[in-house]
Amino acid sequence: MAKNKIIYGGEVLIDLTDATGVASDILSGKTLYGKEGTKLTGTCTYDADTSDANATASEILATKTAYANGNKVTGTMTNNGSVSGVIDDLTAYTIPSGYHDGGGTVAIDSTETAKIIPGNIKDGVEILGVTGTYTGEGVTAQAKTATPYTTAQTILPDSGYDYLSQVTVEAIAYSETPNAYGTTVTIGQVAP
Repeated sequence: MAKNKIIYGGEVLIDLTDATGVASDILSGKTLYGKEGTKLTGTCTYDADTSDANATASEILATKTAYANGNKVTGTMTNNGSVSGVIDDLTAYTIPSGYHDGGGTVAIDSTETAKIIPGNIKDGVEILGVTGTYTGEGVTAQAKTATPYTTAQTILPDSGYDYLSQVTVEAIAYSETPNAYGTTVTIGQVAP
């Protein structure tokens, strides 16, 4: 039987009778004696058995440490803090890898935002909450008549007109003129 209290010459040298420790209260691998005087080997892992943990260094903030699968791991994840970005064209904003504190924003560039007004958007079309009112600008059409010549010609609207609504091509000129031996036939005209 184990000894749990020792008195020598009336003086109590060892008294384990009120000891309350159990193996699960003692750090794993450490030893002490319980109230029965028996040697106890600790089993406590601070309630943190990390044998099933699977965090990797890239999932833990840089310079911070943690324990995973029984090993101390030093983090390598970049701490980006509050990240903000601007969209200034149709290219997507690329979010940097790493930790973000949730305080950042991504917004449309103010120059581009200024262009999103009703007058710049087709009537009835909504872009980013703005409904367009643009119905087109007034245009002026011109109708022309052209005389065919023996050479090619380009027909364009005159200054002050936006487009040609119609081009009327006159008939090809044809004439017959008597000559000393018969008739001279003239077809088409030479451009002036």
